[in-house]
Amino acid sequence: MSQASSMSNRLLSLDALRGYTIAVMVIVNSPGSRSHVYPPLLHSEWNGITLTDMPFPFFLFMVGVSITLVYTKRLSAGADKKELYKKIVFRAVKIMLLALLLLNDVLPKISIVFLVCALLFLNTNWKQQIWIASLILIGYWLVMALVPVPIDDVIRTALATGQVQYRGGLVDIGEIRQISDGFIAANYEPGVNIIHWLDHLLVPGGKESMRIFPSIVTGMIGMLVGRLILAIDEPYKKVTWVFFVGFSIYLVGGAWGWFMPYNMKLWSSSYTLWTAGVCTMGLAACILVVDILGYTKGTKLGNVYGSNAITSYVLSVILTLVFHSPGFWGFSLNGLWMDGLTAIGLPPKLASLLYAILYMCIIYIPAYILYRKRIFIRL
Repeated sequence: MSQASSMSNRLLSLDALRGYTIAVMVIVNSPGSRSHVYPPLLHSEWNGITLTDMPFPFFLFMVGVSITLVYTKRLSAGADKKELYKKIVFRAVKIMLLALLLLNDVLPKISIVFLVCALLFLNTNWKQQIWIASLILIGYWLVMALVPVPIDDVIRTALATGQVQYRGGLVDIGEIRQISDGFIAANYEPGVNIIHWLDHLLVPGGKESMRIFPSIVTGMIGMLVGRLILAIDEPYKKVTWVFFVGFSIYLVGGAWGWFMPYNMKLWSSSYTLWTAGVCTMGLAACILVVDILGYTKGTKLGNVYGSNAITSYVLSVILTLVFHSPGFWGFSLNGLWMDGLTAIGLPPKLASLLYAILYMCIIYIPAYILYRKRIFIRL
């Protein structure tokens, strides 16, 4: 935990964007009822992108930007690399242990992306980082597009029924082509593609672990954008270049989507670039509005959440045990909320959304106390 001497030491635009990202994450993760949710607040079932598919890449992107801003400053101040390595590893371990304690599947990815990106930042230059990121995305795409998938019990059932057990339920899949007794053709279908086959082979329970590679690239793009921010002093020129780079990445991701579908669950290469482009343009807009034009009145919620982003997210996870668990009160508060508002005639989906917004405001209270005391907790 660090005590900040001045709020001006922080990049307010980055805090604001990161904070609003956390606020949206809390809202989409905490509906009053998961049976009554507006479609944009649900993850895409498979291919495609919804609003709910955006906050996580936004956060990983900003992890990368922060790595560049923080460690450039520390290296310029003469920090010892060995000490930085120790702190990086210690922080990554803390986040991972917290994930294990909370049984959370978001924090492990944050931990790994932070660890890998921070080590890459300290040991490679920007040109090498571009090469590494490009090779990961192209390699990931080629493996999915070209490598036949060995037939296992999951695929054998899918061939017979046209369905696959995926995320706790049966999912219809498109046509998959058997090319020999032991293999099906490369494909992007749920549960039967080469990435999911590797997950089942290498990870107990078949957790989606292979997508960590392209998600690391999301953080690396953030690192590169951070370098661009530091390299240009003139404010409007900075914003112009950041937006231009973001729009270019967005276009490349869009074109790649013609060949490889946008897919968060696979963290497909097209999804990686398309979302990173949106993140970069969003950051450019925030820099213009907040840092250059000085419009900060509407950024308070973002700055409060963003100054203790992971802490706020962890609080939202922990407090669901209080608000959503019948075992704590004898009834669930979200269930009581839903019953009360639907009883007076409010549409269930609207009641569910209002509860999520209320819950986000509740998490805001401890985050605001930390913000007012200028306490920033580095988990």
